[in-house]
Amino acid sequence: MSTKPSKDLETFPNPYPERDYTLHIRVPEFTCLCPMTGQPDFATIHIDYVPDQLCVELKSLKLYMWSFRDEGAFHERVTNDILNDLVQALQPRFMRITAEFNVRGGIYTTVVAEHLKPGWEPPPRVELP
Repeated sequence: MSTKPSKDLETFPNPYPERDYTLHIRVPEFTCLCPMTGQPDFATIHIDYVPDQLCVELKSLKLYMWSFRDEGAFHERVTNDILNDLVQALQPRFMRITAEFNVRGGIYTTVVAEHLKPGWEPPPRVELP
């Protein structure tokens, strides 16, 4: 596998496709460029998903995230691009991307984008005492 930035997302079979469970992935070193100034934007990307048949391989995810570091992108676009690419590769039951961008000019930006597979309903939440 490459150690250079790549848009290729590798997958592997979900070991428990009969069960709904959630993966939480945190990417604390995401960078892209401001399309207006060319200055770097830094963010923590949170990926939460309920897999269906496939899961994302983490090294390929790291290289995918790294591929944005020299691209100019508004926060809204890059968050939705990440969601679109991961949904295309994984076809998850549910996915949420939360992009928490560091302060820029005194303003923090958080963008949340979601995908819900048609027909899938999450199981009821269990409240413990």
